[in-house]
Amino acid sequence: MNIPTEKNLKRVIIIGAGFAGLQVAKKLRRDKYQVILIDKNNYHTFQPLLYQVATAGLEPDSIAHSIRNIIKKTKNFFFRLANVHYINTNKRKIYTNIGNIFYDYLIIATGSVTNYFGNKNIKLNALPMKSIPEALNLRSLILQDFESALLTNKIKEKKKLMTFVIVGGGPTGVELAGALAEMKKYVIPNDYPNLDHNYMKIHLLQASTRLLDGMSIKSAEHAYKSLKSLGVSIWLNCLVKDYNGEVISMDKNKYIETSNVIWAAGVKGALIKGFLTKDMKKNRLLVNSYLRTIRYKNIFAIGDIAFVKENENYPNGHPMTAPPAIQQGNYLVNNFNKLLFDNSKIMKPFIYNNFGSMATIGRNKAVCDFSFIKLKGFLAWIIWMFVHLVSLVGFRNRVIALTNWIIQYFHYNKSVRLIIRPFYRKKYLKSRF
Repeated sequence: MNIPTEKNLKRVIIIGAGFAGLQVAKKLRRDKYQVILIDKNNYHTFQPLLYQVATAGLEPDSIAHSIRNIIKKTKNFFFRLANVHYINTNKRKIYTNIGNIFYDYLIIATGSVTNYFGNKNIKLNALPMKSIPEALNLRSLILQDFESALLTNKIKEKKKLMTFVIVGGGPTGVELAGALAEMKKYVIPNDYPNLDHNYMKIHLLQASTRLLDGMSIKSAEHAYKSLKSLGVSIWLNCLVKDYNGEVISMDKNKYIETSNVIWAAGVKGALIKGFLTKDMKKNRLLVNSYLRTIRYKNIFAIGDIAFVKENENYPNGHPMTAPPAIQQGNYLVNNFNKLLFDNSKIMKPFIYNNFGSMATIGRNKAVCDFSFIKLKGFLAWIIWMFVHLVSLVGFRNRVIALTNWIIQYFHYNKSVRLIIRPFYRKKYLKSRF
């Protein structure tokens, strides 16, 4: 990897430049440690706004920021673009596609990946939305399907191309459904005047009895009513069984014919080979209350990949969202900087401060759950915009996002409907090549 060895500094390797890993990489003391950050991308992604990239509300560079630009002109810091294949915990060595490297301390912050719950057909045919490339694939597919629907005279094919099924009624599914509903209302009549927008159908499928399981019943009910008012068909208590690329089948012999299934039904930890099965829980690495793995004193896990053992408040693990990841990153970097590892008895255990959760449903529509108040409607929407705006990395990204939102608010329109990189479904690739 072409990284020098510093005899007087302990080497700390961070795998993953998401919300958790980035906090540690930015704040770890360089006079105490040699810091090496490894990620498969050279940018940090603000994942909460991926759905806006997918629905042509924002360009990808609005929610991405160069890692080298975030952490620059820092002594004893190295970033390497690589894929980590294996961790040899006995030799304290990491194996990657660009070479191998040893560590004194290892911080695993690999985040999460889409969870298909073992269904191979859904994994093959449905569209995920966990990364910028996946969001761009979805955006291209949506716009390409509008173009294809405009060309066909077959009503059945037109309906299939313009039917969108979102699986998962959490914040991602709710926000995506609202964004698609607004595309139907504002984009199609403007961009495709010869295409009947009534052919476009949006279905939101949720396995549980209500939307937004992690939020209050009041917020869930408001989200339900708001989406219904936008024309979204909501299916509750609906368990998806299969999807073959043409028809999505559910329990109770229900089915929907569609060319577009977007999978937002869950995530799982992005594990790296090298750990024992008993060191994991629910596809996440088990850690103690100090975020140290239960077997290795020099290996830590933070963010979505970490499952804090014996946590009464979160028996199923902390939410796999940005706030816990950021707090865990800040907690761990403070411990490293204070050099308290050899005396963990005087360390304070990690405690997650849940300041609330929120989800936007569409124009002037959002829900916010705080410990002291529950908000909905326009005020909640303004708060949602403010929180996401200030959370974006980089002043330029904040300006671009705000400008786009202002333009869209007054012009009732999406602004970046460009098919830069066409997307082709896997089932069509064999016939094309």
